[in-house]
Amino acid sequence: VAVVLFLLIAGMEVDLSTVYKRGKAALMISIGGMVVPFALGFGPSYLFPETFGMAEEGRRLVFALFVATAMSITALPVIAKVLMDLQLFRTDIGMTIIAAAVVNDIIGWLIFATVLAMMGTEGVGSSMPLGTVIGLTLAFAVFCLTLGRWLVNRALPWVQAHTAWPGGVIGFAVVLTFFAAAFTEWIGVHGILGAFLFGVALGDSPHLREKTRGTIDHFVAFIFAPLFFVTIGLRVDFIANFDLVLVVLIFVLAVLGKVLGCAGFSLMSGFNKRESFAIGFGMNARGAMEIILGLLALQYGIISESLFVALVIMAIGTSIMSGTAMQMVLGGGTPMLFTNFASAKTFIARSPLVDRREIIAALSEKLAVPGTLEAEAIEHAVWQRERVMSSGVGDGIAIPHARIKGLEAPVVAIATLKHEVDFDARDGIPARVVVLILTSPNQAKEHLDLLASIVRTLSQGNRVERAAEAESWTQFLAVIRADPD
Repeated sequence: VAVVLFLLIAGMEVDLSTVYKRGKAALMISIGGMVVPFALGFGPSYLFPETFGMAEEGRRLVFALFVATAMSITALPVIAKVLMDLQLFRTDIGMTIIAAAVVNDIIGWLIFATVLAMMGTEGVGSSMPLGTVIGLTLAFAVFCLTLGRWLVNRALPWVQAHTAWPGGVIGFAVVLTFFAAAFTEWIGVHGILGAFLFGVALGDSPHLREKTRGTIDHFVAFIFAPLFFVTIGLRVDFIANFDLVLVVLIFVLAVLGKVLGCAGFSLMSGFNKRESFAIGFGMNARGAMEIILGLLALQYGIISESLFVALVIMAIGTSIMSGTAMQMVLGGGTPMLFTNFASAKTFIARSPLVDRREIIAALSEKLAVPGTLEAEAIEHAVWQRERVMSSGVGDGIAIPHARIKGLEAPVVAIATLKHEVDFDARDGIPARVVVLILTSPNQAKEHLDLLASIVRTLSQGNRVERAAEAESWTQFLAVIRADPD
């Protein structure tokens, strides 16, 4: 039950529109993040299965495919949370990592489902031929990502209108998750695939609000996650099955494959060296998804307990190092204050506007330079990015932004709002302060530093509420520079 619900949450993190918008870059990076670690995992484990902890003789191909998949999988929920903690989730790098991880995980779970179907043992496979199982699996995946998405999108408003929140939506999600899991279990692959694909269909609906998404996430995380990890601790003796050589081997192969694969293909996609390695370390987090993968392989006799222990350590280690490594690669330096790039001319006090596009248009007018940078061009660039991923970061703050060629230095426009305006933040809190930033494509570090500065500064105490009441640029600066309450 916990595993199936975990995969529902993982699927809900998938944003297909982000994949479509990021297009070539996301596809390239996901290929690098899949092919390179897959090769590093498959080759050595196929040639030296005993060294890697194969459980049973005669399953060399299945075992090697599993190890290759384990090296390739990512943990989308962990990656998303790391990016949010670093204030990178709504950035171009963050969007690219999420989009690449989406493609990576869909391919990875399909491969693992095929591995389970190849086993054909009692309780794992089905009586259907392998070709039929794979065909039905692909057909179900296509159904969930097309017609299934449409049906969920049509049903969700009705559920929200006729049931109490949040119980109605949670019941709707859980029941259909288990139906999807039961179907994929019946055709001969594990129920995790059905749960994951339904999660994708549910999470992609625009009618699923961020607050509802968070409630379902908490429902799983605070009830089923502790039970799941307790059962792992009871199942395996981690001290008796700890093999230092195997742990180091798995960890090194996993990190090298994912980081070098993603970083190399990021460079080919146009990112600079710092951004490319940041993407590589971001994609390196494995989290609970790796543990689930290993647990299922252990249950079905594919791997030994010593390899399972190595995979758990690798999953925890890569998740812990992901955020720290990204910070180190992107660099620190002197903290940048966003107000240094704004002025009274680019400030709008107590705006009565209640539409986010109109707010973006008003801020674009403030940053326009006649004959050089037109307001319409700014609005178009910012709104195009806003359509890909909304800029509400939570705590009443929204940060619409764009990269525009030709800017010598970042520019910032700020609006305080008389009324709350929904920028679709993950915490469900409407915006009271909107900060629009523009940077050139070669100012990646400055772009990220500005985003971090806005969140770090305004999130302290009750600054957003006080800043929203500012009636002049001087009053706004006074709030920003005063000690937070």
